[in-house]
Amino acid sequence: EAIALYGKNQEDIDIVVLDMIMPKMGGGETYDRLRGINPEVKVILSSGYSIEGQASEILKRGCNGFIQKPFRMKRLSRKISEVLEKV
Repeated sequence: EAIALYGKNQEDIDIVVLDMIMPKMGGGETYDRLRGINPEVKVILSSGYSIEGQASEILKRGCNGFIQKPFRMKRLSRKISEVLEKV
């Protein structure tokens, strides 16, 4: 659903916060599908697990940032600003 929503509304979406673990489709596959729609999509990966392992692989493929759960809105806001300000 989220992938279809992004595909229809990508011009209005500046950034995606993507969880690593989701029902039906994992973060890696979701990230790849979003990039298939828009190779320039800005994505912050979020996980309760460490950045090691699967998260680091997604970051190597071009994901824009990582935020460890749990997080507060202030920290998320800083991460979003950091990613959007990168050229």
